[in-house]
Amino acid sequence: MASTDKPTDPEYNKGAPPPPPPSSTVNCFVLDVTLRVLLFAAALTAVVVMVTSDQTKFFAPLGIPKAKFKHYPAFVYFVAALSVAGLYSIITTLASLSVIWKPNLSTKLLLHFVFWDVLILGLVASATGTAGGVAYVGLKGNKHVGWIKICNNYDKFCQHLAGSLAVSLFASFVLVLLVWLSVYSLHRRIPK
Repeated sequence: MASTDKPTDPEYNKGAPPPPPPSSTVNCFVLDVTLRVLLFAAALTAVVVMVTSDQTKFFAPLGIPKAKFKHYPAFVYFVAALSVAGLYSIITTLASLSVIWKPNLSTKLLLHFVFWDVLILGLVASATGTAGGVAYVGLKGNKHVGWIKICNNYDKFCQHLAGSLAVSLFASFVLVLLVWLSVYSLHRRIPK
């Protein structure tokens, strides 16, 4: 009959890295879940604030022009990108919760998280920069090309834009923290 005891050979399993303590793995994933929930809240808030940024003004010779986020392709891109980030945060929150329940999936999932978090960070940062550039032109105008300021007439619209952009910057920061956390967790698994 075969014995189920571990071999007494000191060379047995020498090259394999020791597994990280289960409590530290779970703690990293609890922080990961918390950050992913924060990412979802930030993405949802930025989208809702941007989508509700309509404002109507009456100007005597022009009639009643409306300022809507749909009139600016940069803002539509912003809403689409932050919506993708929100959906991504839901999916990865569920994946992180599954690692808390089954810790043996952690290393493989961390590597995937790093890749996807960096991709989503690039998407959110580019959308924030694009929308911020258009919002800045709306705030300051550009006299060299004849673009006028609109924020002096559409103040509520511009306040919504500013709030949405600020929350989006926070979402970018949360994504940076998620990348750092995943890389740190992977680094701790490397044998020394």
